[in-house]
Amino acid sequence: MPDDLRGYRIHMVGIKGTGMAALAELLCARGAVLTGSDRPESFYTDAILKRLGIDYAVDFSESNLDAGVQLVIHSAAYRRDANPELTAADRRGIPVLLYTEALGELSAKSYSCGIAGVHGKTTTTGMAGTILKGLDFDASALAGSIISGFGDRSTMINGNKYFVAETCEYHRHFMSFHPKKILLTSVESDHQDCFPTYESILAAFMQYIDLLPQFGELVYCADDPGAVEAAKLVFQSRPDMIFTAYGEKATGEFGMRILGIKNERLLFSLKGFAGEFRLRVPGHHNARNAAGAVALAVSLLRQERGEVTASDLAAIRAALESFAGSKRRAEIVGETDGVLVMDDYGHHPTAIRTTIAGLREFYPGRRIVVDFMSHTYSRTAALLNEFAASLRGADEIILHKIYASAREENDGSVSGETLYNATKNKHRNVHYFDEVMDAREYVRKSLKSGDLFVTMGAGDNWQLGKTFLEDRKKA
Repeated sequence: MPDDLRGYRIHMVGIKGTGMAALAELLCARGAVLTGSDRPESFYTDAILKRLGIDYAVDFSESNLDAGVQLVIHSAAYRRDANPELTAADRRGIPVLLYTEALGELSAKSYSCGIAGVHGKTTTTGMAGTILKGLDFDASALAGSIISGFGDRSTMINGNKYFVAETCEYHRHFMSFHPKKILLTSVESDHQDCFPTYESILAAFMQYIDLLPQFGELVYCADDPGAVEAAKLVFQSRPDMIFTAYGEKATGEFGMRILGIKNERLLFSLKGFAGEFRLRVPGHHNARNAAGAVALAVSLLRQERGEVTASDLAAIRAALESFAGSKRRAEIVGETDGVLVMDDYGHHPTAIRTTIAGLREFYPGRRIVVDFMSHTYSRTAALLNEFAASLRGADEIILHKIYASAREENDGSVSGETLYNATKNKHRNVHYFDEVMDAREYVRKSLKSGDLFVTMGAGDNWQLGKTFLEDRKKA
């Protein structure tokens, strides 16, 4: 990928995916000429691509690959030896990059900051991008989901000098990135299909951190044991780096204190800055995410402008309070007959526990009903007891079959009913419906005014909340 993308012709296979459409926005902003292809099913990114004026096909065919194409970028959903456009590109000698590789090449053309961690990276990226936008920084940002403050897109584009991006640990995809700073939110066991032990995923994060250049900076969460361990271990071999801690256990200027909730705002303070910061999204974990985003923004401010002024701090506070979350992260879907319906992507026990605790604090008068769908057999089996315990904060729990992943086979050792039986031992109000829509009638009849109904997980049970709202409106 050349430094100057103006007029450079790129074809994108699987262009409607969230990450691919976001990358398309970044490439268009730098002057690239794009074409693409994907399946015919409608997706929310159709509107984004239409707004960009990108001509894309709704099927896969070698004929979609124009003679003038100089580079092909593809989603991980499509294999080079199976997709007709990718095999044609290889046959013609056209360079082909995986999405993460292309993002990595793009990151090398800016002063790039990678936001990583098992939890919180999407929200933290959204917060950091919102702050940089509020500061009118010459910067772009890319998150793994829609961010309300980005105009309901996954990208914030306000220049190319700095680039902040969510970077993913799965299959070490983040190793293609070229970071100058890394913000690390958390490290713990996850993605057991490629990281069978905690030590293996810890090693992957440490390898990523080691990509930082001399005097590069690691901003890490002092409240997360895994992030702290990674920082300590890296320091032993890389004392040349800058290590900046944030969180309630941090001793420096980004040491955080939760001040409570007032007028549906979560208030917190930072040791190095007078006054309070306010958030409209619930949960102490989000206050930690915000503290990390502030730490990164302050670091960039000092690097770019030499100091942080009172007007800079005012802009940071205003940006944080304006942050209204991201899609599928404690997202309010709707409210009917006094029942508030929310959807959340939390699919790891830690994320489930902290999200429910945050909702309990934010909505103290509501009964919390959680509909959870576990994702992947390997994760469910490895963390079965942790999943069961993480759901205890809810007043009522609804469970379903495991949402399978194409990347693994079911060996029959674990099922949705396995999780149901483990959860029953820790909670007295648990229900099981194998298929998501099997619970439709129960939910319609049982939810009452004052309830908070949360569909949670990386599966497709979000449809239940949407259907509930539609059923109540028809009644």
